[in-house]
Amino acid sequence: MASELQAKRLWLEEDLGDDYRWSYRVSEVLFSGKSEFQDVDLVDTPTFGKVLLLDGKMQSTESDEQVYHELLVHPPLLQHPNPKTVFIMGGGEGATAREILRHKSVEKIVMVDIDKVVTDFCCKHLKKNTAAFNDPRLVLINDDARTQLEKYEGTFDVIIGDLADPLDGGPCYQLYTQEFYRDVVAKKLAPGGIFITQSGPAGFNSCKEVFTTIRKTIQSVFPTVISYAQHVPSFCDCWGYNLALSDPKATLLSAEEIDARIVERIGAGVLEFLDGETFAGLTKLNRMVRLACEQETEIYTADNAKFIHGAGVKA
Repeated sequence: MASELQAKRLWLEEDLGDDYRWSYRVSEVLFSGKSEFQDVDLVDTPTFGKVLLLDGKMQSTESDEQVYHELLVHPPLLQHPNPKTVFIMGGGEGATAREILRHKSVEKIVMVDIDKVVTDFCCKHLKKNTAAFNDPRLVLINDDARTQLEKYEGTFDVIIGDLADPLDGGPCYQLYTQEFYRDVVAKKLAPGGIFITQSGPAGFNSCKEVFTTIRKTIQSVFPTVISYAQHVPSFCDCWGYNLALSDPKATLLSAEEIDARIVERIGAGVLEFLDGETFAGLTKLNRMVRLACEQETEIYTADNAKFIHGAGVKA
């Protein structure tokens, strides 16, 4: 009887490379469809809770999305002296906007995600983020992020790249290029502005896929780049971030300064994962990853793109 019940269980497999994959049990398929740009799935699982997948790759889970989003949002906003305006590239599930809105100084967020199917669905079904979608400080636009950023009349204190991973044929890979960072992002940052992007797998076996190249590319545009990484269980790897300071005189906050700004700007006990000591530790990349970063020579361009394993809808 037990074996019969086991056979009826639904397991979802995700390819992590050409020769290996992982699987996890699915309790219920909440949505499965395809937009103009990508496959979109939402499933419920015993291990991770609700799981959002784009093009078959796990993007976010209830169990650990808080860690990913705290590390994407709060380091750049805390580093900035007074962040009032923020531009989000991607961010369709709404969690990035949710974390930004914790900052008392923020007056306006422009979030541009190309896929209305994703934003509509996440607003309705990811209840933790619904309030962010309805906040009057958020302007949501379903369009190409580059187009909207280029034509925006004004600048931003912080620009955040919460894009899908660069997949061959996917909608986002051209937003990781030197030309985009140089000719669009840098020009749309206000004086002293800060840019950050999620940068893919950053483990010692995986960092050369895209993380080190993205870092090298951003370093070719901005005077200071801080790289850091944290293991995210649902991503099956350490995940990397690259934070760029546009002010050549700016220096990274100390752990004590970060803690003080968290209390002042967000409130004590609000963040679940991040504090000053944690961030200081995450910027200390292990020796193998540091060497890979130091030895990287490639610059990410539209003609010289690198992709993580997988393919987008249009590939």
